[in-house]
Amino acid sequence: MKLIVGLGNPGAKYARNRHNIGFMALDMIAADHGFAPWKSKHQGLVSEGRLGSERAVLLKPETFMNLSGQSVQAAMRFYKLEPSDVIVLHDEIDLAPAKVKCKTGGGHAGHNGLRSIHTHIGPDYHRVRLGVGHPGHKDAVPGYVLRDFAKADEAWLDDVLRGISDGAPELARGDTAKFMNAVAMRVSPPRSGTGTKGPAKPPQKTQATKPPQPTVKDDPEPQADERSSLQKLMDRFK
Repeated sequence: MKLIVGLGNPGAKYARNRHNIGFMALDMIAADHGFAPWKSKHQGLVSEGRLGSERAVLLKPETFMNLSGQSVQAAMRFYKLEPSDVIVLHDEIDLAPAKVKCKTGGGHAGHNGLRSIHTHIGPDYHRVRLGVGHPGHKDAVPGYVLRDFAKADEAWLDDVLRGISDGAPELARGDTAKFMNAVAMRVSPPRSGTGTKGPAKPPQKTQATKPPQPTVKDDPEPQADERSSLQKLMDRFK
């Protein structure tokens, strides 16, 4: 079993914040893969289902971001899971918008949700880092992540969320390469050629032509001599 955690803040006013992209991803997975209705458990909202051959529990902590670890720890204890069974999806300001990367272990880089999870279960869990971009100055970060995505972000955001849902079975199975490929197919799908030319035709065989032969004029046929003997004799002495 996998515990897949999406980070965010509870409440309608936070629903479209950049900080809530983890919640958005779980909502897409639950809808696309036929998960059970959300229920209040373990200080959060829980939905159970299957991703391919893997049983999975989706968790959206409702403790607010900086206490996310409490909910994650409670769910782990209930399902008797280890940190290696946990996958956390979260916003990442150090990645450009639409960039997605997977990571296991390491530091929390100042992310309050990850900091809380580190405190409660340690760092040895898996993460999916969802790029939302950086405001340009560290003092602007809190206000930036707690604002809604701009309208200009809607197209790539939808592609990323759908790609995550497409690859969720591979993510649950631990095949991050196939998961990342599923995301890439949504974000940067291969393009077909736009040319109008058809396939090149093989060169056609041509019959060899003989060089033109010079025209040879036939010699004129000799004409019969109709002169009399006397005339022939006289012509010889002219």
